[in-house]
Amino acid sequence: MNRVVSALVIGAIFGTGIAISGMGNPAKVLNFFDIAGTWDPSLLLVMASALAVTAIGYRVVFAARPKPVCAATYDLPTNRRIDLPLLAGSSVFGIGWGMTGFCPGGAIPVLALGNAETPIFVAAMVTGIIIARTLRQRAAQLAAA
Repeated sequence: MNRVVSALVIGAIFGTGIAISGMGNPAKVLNFFDIAGTWDPSLLLVMASALAVTAIGYRVVFAARPKPVCAATYDLPTNRRIDLPLLAGSSVFGIGWGMTGFCPGGAIPVLALGNAETPIFVAAMVTGIIIARTLRQRAAQLAAA
């Protein structure tokens, strides 16, 4: 139950931040990417603030707690290589964000705001995730055979 409550509180804080910062508004996000036109630099402050809070937060939490509250160990990435899956995923993420104005993480809380485009984006995102997982599993099966 502790994990569920923690996830709910953290999700509510994240969603509130997305709504307040304007990152749930596709037009504002697209204006941030339009450097040569109607550039809106305000999201740069939001991203820089999030990066600073995260960097400091990680240092404080890892120094204070040898293990997380709701799990046996921290689930941190071990792969530090820049490889084709990382580059491909980053490219698809960036292209999708630039085309639609929706960040995948930010689209979920924006569902509650009632934008008509949001459910379409989320459905397309979930479909893409399913296709990518299926392709990755098939590639692993072919490699093992």
